[in-house]
Amino acid sequence: MAEDGVADYRLAKRKAARQLGFPEHTAYPDNAEVEAELRAYRSLYQEEVHPELIRAMRQSALGLLELLADYSPHLAGSVLDGTAGEHSHIDILLFADSAKEVEIFLLNKGIAFEHAEPRNERAEAVLVLETDTTNANLVIFPPQLERVAMKQRDGRLRVRIRADALRALLLK
Repeated sequence: MAEDGVADYRLAKRKAARQLGFPEHTAYPDNAEVEAELRAYRSLYQEEVHPELIRAMRQSALGLLELLADYSPHLAGSVLDGTAGEHSHIDILLFADSAKEVEIFLLNKGIAFEHAEPRNERAEAVLVLETDTTNANLVIFPPQLERVAMKQRDGRLRVRIRADALRALLLK
């Protein structure tokens, strides 16, 4: 995950097991354990460049949160939790009446985007756009889901923050 930019935990676990010669039905560590090891790897082998990368990605994310303020944006994922690498995307959750509304907003601002396949069945759409640091995934949900606690694939609560919290994080 740290070296090849694999973002999918399940895929990364299977690839690692294959490379180590483990049988296909080996019990894998859970995502929290993988995340902890990813943090340890980054602090050990990327201690000088990683904090700068995370800060730059968070700055880009803040710009998006401010730009998309009308859609109740939240930052989530690896840029927020600090495990992002050079191949990671910024994950912004938006809560809008429709994905078309967000698309029209971006088009009116002259911002190019592409569609991606949603990985969450409750997401209406995923729009991918370029930032100054990396690509960003704008994951669009219906407004009624903003107050719903979302979970990650492994059942852990998905942490997300608004622009004010991100500004405070950047001041640390």
